[in-house]
Order: sequence, then C-alpha cells, then structure tokens
Amino acid sequence: MTTVPVEVTFCVVNTEQRQLLVRCLDAIAAERAGLDVATEVLVLDNASRDGSVGAARNHPTCDEVIVNEQRRGKGENDTALLRRARGRFCLLLNEDSELKPGATRALLDALRDDERCGAAGAQLLRPDEQQQASAWRFPTATTAFVNALFLHKLFTVQSRGTKTRRVDWAQSAALMVRREAAAEIGWFDPAFFVYSDEVDFCRRLRDAGWHTLYVPAALAIHHEQLSTGDVPERRIVELSRNRDRYMRKHHSAGSAAIVRWLTAWTYAVRTVAAAVLPHHSPRRYWRHVTATLHPEEGEGLREAAYDHNRGGRRL
Repeated sequence: MTTVPVEVTFCVVNTEQRQLLVRCLDAIAAERAGLDVATEVLVLDNASRDGSVGAARNHPTCDEVIVNEQRRGKGENDTALLRRARGRFCLLLNEDSELKPGATRALLDALRDDERCGAAGAQLLRPDEQQQASAWRFPTATTAFVNALFLHKLFTVQSRGTKTRRVDWAQSAALMVRREAAAEIGWFDPAFFVYSDEVDFCRRLRDAGWHTLYVPAALAIHHEQLSTGDVPERRIVELSRNRDRYMRKHHSAGSAAIVRWLTAWTYAVRTVAAAVLPHHSPRRYWRHVTATLHPEEGEGLREAAYDHNRGGRRL
C-alpha cells in the first residue's frame, strides 16, 4: 500500500495550559477536516504538571505527544518538533493559539505559491477578535528611534492591509514554516530561551535567501496567557536580555547600546504616562526601563525553568 506523504504537520508547544491546549487541538481538528492533504498533529508538552499530557493523548486529533521531563525554551522545543515532523510544511502553534476556519489553507497556499517563502505568519486576533500586531521590521537602532518617537504603528508594524505581503518577521504563535528552509539554516537558535527566537529565525532565513510573508487571510486568536500579576518580573527580564542578545548577534555592540537607551527612554515615558492613566502600572513600565538598561541582571524565564526542573517554584 502506498503511503501518502504528509504535507502539513501541526506543531504545538504546551506549557501548563491544559484548557487552552484542548481549545487549540479542537481548532486543529476542524482545520484537518477541511484539508485535502495529508496532515499530522504533534504536541510537545514542556514538563507540565496540570494534566496536559493526558488531555493531549486523549484528544482524537493528536497523533503523537512528546513529553519533556525537563522544561526547555521555546526555540529548542520548536526545533524538536520540526526535526520530528514528517510534513513538508510545519505550522508552529502556541497552546494559546486558536486557528480560525481556513487559516491553515491560507498559509499553505501562500507557501506553495512562493517557492522562496521560508515562513508565513497569520493575522493574530485578541480574544475579543480585535487585531493585534503580529509582524514587524527587524530591530535596529533606526526602528528603536522610531519607537522612541511613538511612530511604531506607522513605520515598524508590518501586519497591515488585506493582501499577503513580505515582512521582516512574524510572530511564531501561528507561523507556518517550510521545513526545508528551517533545516538549511540550522533550525531555531536555542540561545533564545523565549522572545526574539522567531526574530532571529526570520533574520537567518532572510540572510540565507528566503523571506517571510504576512498572510492576513489566515486568522488565529491569540489568547496570550503570558503574564500574571502586576509586574511579571521574569518575563520582563527574559524579553530584555533576548532583545539585547539579538542586537549583539546581528549588529554591533554600539548598536545594541543605542537600542537599550532608546528603548529605556520609551518605557520611561510610558512610566510617567501610566502614573495618570487608569488601568496602567507605572511600576511595571519602570521595571522594563531597568531591565532594558541592564539585561545581564536579574532572573528570567530560563532561570525559572531551572528552578522548575529542580522541583522548586513554577513559571
């Protein structure tokens, strides 16, 4: 009997979000039912303790569950799924991403129609279905200056319009990747534990002659279960250190320093504004200022994972 080659692999990384994972898998099941190509669904559980593994194994659309005994970073987990996948195209999803009908087909068509497209990102929606930014220009000293003038929505955000377009990078919450291109550039860089991992990935795709598309016809709700409390300390630290890591990797130390100061200025202005605006936290914005200026200090999500793996506090 001839085996039909897998065209699309759905790759889901889950960390302690059982209920959202089930919603994600329900949406994938609906997508698979409407596709005329062979597909598979892989779930990588990142050392969860909330019953996520059982929920994934019992879900009828899940073909394989990979269980991390130790908590690892997003880039490393995405690489593990890409290596395991049999599909020519791999749709990377967070557990808090919920595909809308037809999203997979729109991303697949975009990649099939453009042989040098290495990745294609969906239009991300908030839970109230309002659009959120999901594609941007690569970080540089220039974009940091634009952001400091609060003109980023005009000049830095690229997830605009109703037509598929080239962008610098797209968020990996719902990102379809051409597996051949990912293998060519050596997958994701594990140095980026989380945050800036997809920025670096898309940058290396571009450097290798590939490009990234933003596909507004592909819609996905991004529930963004990323932070709790007034000041998500470890996430702020991790965001700042990996922004700096990206700049030092792809630009000069001088450019990295300029970006630190300009970004800190932007957050300082927001700190002042938050003091008079309702529902804003000056303390949270100020923590962004200090973490941006000193990205080498503090404990981030990488340290939280170490702590989790030793049986201590959770993320």
